[in-house]
Amino acid sequence: MIFAIQNGLVNYNYERAKVWNVFLYDDVKRVLDDKEYFSSKSPRLPGSSISKTLINTDPPQHTDLRSIVNRAFTPRVMKEWEPRILEITQNLLDRISGREQIDIVKDFSHPLPLFVISELLGVPPKHIDRFKEWSDILVMSPKSISKEDVEELMKIKRKAEKELEEFFQSIIDEKRNNLGNDLISILIRAEEEGVKISEDELVPFCNLLLVAGNETTTNLISNAVFSIIENHGVYEELRKNPSLIPQMVEEVLRYRSPAQVLRRIVTKETEIGGQRLQKGEVVVPWLGSANRDEKKFENASHFNIHRSPNHHIAFGHGIHFCLGAPLARLEANIAMTELIKRYSSITLPQGFTVDPIEDSAVYGLKSFPVIVRG
Repeated sequence: MIFAIQNGLVNYNYERAKVWNVFLYDDVKRVLDDKEYFSSKSPRLPGSSISKTLINTDPPQHTDLRSIVNRAFTPRVMKEWEPRILEITQNLLDRISGREQIDIVKDFSHPLPLFVISELLGVPPKHIDRFKEWSDILVMSPKSISKEDVEELMKIKRKAEKELEEFFQSIIDEKRNNLGNDLISILIRAEEEGVKISEDELVPFCNLLLVAGNETTTNLISNAVFSIIENHGVYEELRKNPSLIPQMVEEVLRYRSPAQVLRRIVTKETEIGGQRLQKGEVVVPWLGSANRDEKKFENASHFNIHRSPNHHIAFGHGIHFCLGAPLARLEANIAMTELIKRYSSITLPQGFTVDPIEDSAVYGLKSFPVIVRG
């Protein structure tokens, strides 16, 4: 299914462009994979370094840059960080030990990815509060869709991004004289080995990692907790058989995809779902909808931790498949294993109401109070 909206996508400065929303699995997958007809490039927003990153580039620039940054996310690198991620997870749970009510987001799913990505990037602990402040601003949504509120938020974000760029530049300068095992050091070593990565690419990549490594994993963990306590018997089954946790995480990625939508530009005339798309038009592939396509997933609206195979596209598809997917999966599996091991039950408090993030691009909770029992 595909339909057009006139005068859409103000956020991307396409006020007068035709916007095509794509919902079915095969169509979404094609838009993400077909680089001949659909471009990831976006207009360079003034003052925005994230618009310069690999998520907004096409081959050959994307191919060259990704081949470099892939070095920071190899299975070997992720394996080396696993013990530290486990330690951070256990420390967070120790902090809230003895409390009968906790907030999954504020106490656990939000700080965990932030602490992890900070250490992975090699940010000294003394900067964590500033790091958190910038991170919160960069993923913030406007108070309303009014022009005034949107412009005010963009102004705040541009200021935070400029401060963050200056911060990362100072970190990079320090690390050139004191390399470690962190991701920034890995990329600096690649540069010293003759692999071409410029300062203009390295700083925006650090900004991107902070945003992507924080928001997506936070929502994945929160959505996982909500899903397993919402569905009767699942929590108890996972406690009895923790080996099912990785499979459960994959089902959460499908059922409540943390990233709901992406954006592409048509590069030459093509057809989807019987509709002709013209060069320059905007295409919005909905990952969350594709992952609920009944033609692809049997009982797609049912949460099933035994679903196999589970070919969801929560991390995208094709050349822009999420670079941080291995890290997000690793964090979520460790977080859910330790949480389920720590508490015999997690239930919703009386009078609980869902507090969703008011942003159509992401799927998650702003707060999530629960009752826990050891």
